[in-house]
Amino acid sequence: MHMARRALILVENLSVPFDRRVWQESLALRDAGWEVIVICPQGTKRDTEPYAEIDGIKIHRYPLDAATGGPVGYVKEYGNALRHTLRLAKKVGPVDVVHACNPPDILYVVANRLKKQYGSRFVFDQHDLVPELYLSRFNRGKDLLYRGVVRAEKATYDAADVVIATNESYRQAAITRGGKRPDQVFVVRSAPVVERFHMVPADESIKKGKPYLLCYLGVMGPQDGVDYALRALAKLRDEVGRTDWHAAFVGAGDTFEQMQELARELGLADMVTFTGRIPDEDLLRYLSTADVCLSPDPLNPLNDVSTMNKIMEYMAMSRPIVSFELREARVSAGDAALYAPANDESAFAKLTSYLLDNPEERRRMGEIGRARVSGPLSWEVSKANLVAAYEKAVEGLRLRVPAQRGSGAGVAAPAGPVAAQPAHGLVQDHHAQVGGGVDGAHAAAAHQAYQAAQSQSGFPTGPLEGGQLPIPPAHPDPSVEVRRDGPGRFDQ
Repeated sequence: MHMARRALILVENLSVPFDRRVWQESLALRDAGWEVIVICPQGTKRDTEPYAEIDGIKIHRYPLDAATGGPVGYVKEYGNALRHTLRLAKKVGPVDVVHACNPPDILYVVANRLKKQYGSRFVFDQHDLVPELYLSRFNRGKDLLYRGVVRAEKATYDAADVVIATNESYRQAAITRGGKRPDQVFVVRSAPVVERFHMVPADESIKKGKPYLLCYLGVMGPQDGVDYALRALAKLRDEVGRTDWHAAFVGAGDTFEQMQELARELGLADMVTFTGRIPDEDLLRYLSTADVCLSPDPLNPLNDVSTMNKIMEYMAMSRPIVSFELREARVSAGDAALYAPANDESAFAKLTSYLLDNPEERRRMGEIGRARVSGPLSWEVSKANLVAAYEKAVEGLRLRVPAQRGSGAGVAAPAGPVAAQPAHGLVQDHHAQVGGGVDGAHAAAAHQAYQAAQSQSGFPTGPLEGGQLPIPPAHPDPSVEVRRDGPGRFDQ
């Protein structure tokens, strides 16, 4: 019987394959010879089936109502998610690796149970620094719930055998605040599969009769800066004196209606279009038509150390970018963006105007961005790092679990036909096919490949010197025993 390692990936934040990062990771692990099972919530409009098998990935989904009513609503949501995840993990049975993606930082409870029952190894995939997320999103200070968030992060770090970080800032957090050894932390950057981003003919009708189109793509939540972008556009009109543009805001989120109201209050209703979520072919049309793309995430403890997916996707489409000055935004975009002083809306407007007046600069910046996501920041580099992280996690672990067919467990697939799965698209469906297999390797060889990939990317591979990459400490008081610091983000 063919033997294969089994990985169980736990997600609470999004459904799969809608979660593009998790889907890319699942396919990369499959190509490396792993049997991959995912437990995640059901989507509202897509990914609605309780069970599906797509491209060899077995997906168990549970019903989950999104949080309402502020932080207390999240406590209820996360409690329900944990209960369902424990139930489905019991069905799945023995696995070699349990791979938990945050937020929230509570899935270590499932990992600890599987470690105790089966000797599974725990890989913590830190998408977000949840303490910083809490401070940035809710503006409640370091209250009781914040202290609980900090303790949950510490418990997750303590339980993890390996940590996957989305960038070097998060890696440094895992080493300092999380107390992990440098060889236990691997950088697996979120990256678009550039082959799926391609120019299509520009659609002049999107510009609403104006010469230029400005475009925002992404989530619209409290920390995402759409309000900053709208105020900057009002200043572009009032302070710079330009009305030769139309702006499109593509995406949705908690503050979608609030942002539409703000646009009306600022007198921008006729100058701005909010599309909501749109099909991928329309998204490519908007980005192909855009002259300048906006990344208005304001400076706060979370955004400064987080990698914004929108920046990566703008670069994949060779679009020039205007951003606020954020540490990880500059690491990602480099010279593909212009950077306004943090949260300075007037400067953001002036830089946007500068790019509109300089088509050659726009072209040059677009070429730089495309080269970055095709080379050092590509998913191919991250994919090798992911496999190396898994090989590190299972060092010394006996191969003992036979590969299964059917469901994602030693349990039969649900009775009855499984709904046919549509061919998901790229950006908004987050079902990005990863091309090319990665062979499994011994841990030492895999770790060498990881180091080589990091060296190629130009990012540091060893432990960072104290102060080289300072991250604001998250521990609220001495009674909470956290080492020092940590980071993350949702920008799907």
